[in-house]
Amino acid sequence: MAVLASGEGTNLQALLDDASLGPQVALVVSDRPQARAIGRARGAGVQTVVVEPSGFQDRASYDEALVALLEDEKIDVVVLAGFMRILGPEVVTRYENRILNVHPSLLPAFPGDRSVAEALEWGAKLTGVTVHLVDDQVDHGPVVAQEAIPVLPDDDRDSLEARVHEVEHRLLPMAVRAIVEGRIQVDGRTVRIEEG
Repeated sequence: MAVLASGEGTNLQALLDDASLGPQVALVVSDRPQARAIGRARGAGVQTVVVEPSGFQDRASYDEALVALLEDEKIDVVVLAGFMRILGPEVVTRYENRILNVHPSLLPAFPGDRSVAEALEWGAKLTGVTVHLVDDQVDHGPVVAQEAIPVLPDDDRDSLEARVHEVEHRLLPMAVRAIVEGRIQVDGRTVRIEEG
């Protein structure tokens, strides 16, 4: 599998630390050379590649390069773990139902990159984590797994985000394990996970 990450790489680390999944992470790709995820991957002996958007004429050429890289490395499953770029149709089509994304809300609530802050701004009583298959819309694909997290009266962004990360680090490996083992069945927007 390939993991795409733009930042700290804590979800990548959760996958690397999982005894059954860590050895299957063959490639880590980032769009930012300073991403801490790159250091985490190198520390685990995983091949890393930085594909910076500034080196490409447009999004389509970036996506073409990404698909070529994934195909060259014989990648079967792609995991977006804090990857802050929208994948274009070429990538999504090539890896249909084989790209997982972890998102810090109970989708369809609070899509986008401000989910935790928006949950607080809206006075939400619940937020959570969603792992979903990626389709051609942002934070929209079929839901593989979700878990709710209460928003406490004294929560701020840091405290709520810390609890969100705890759930992400548990839920994402479970979903990745299911897709790697071929236990995910997709019927329209409905995803069923066969028992392992």
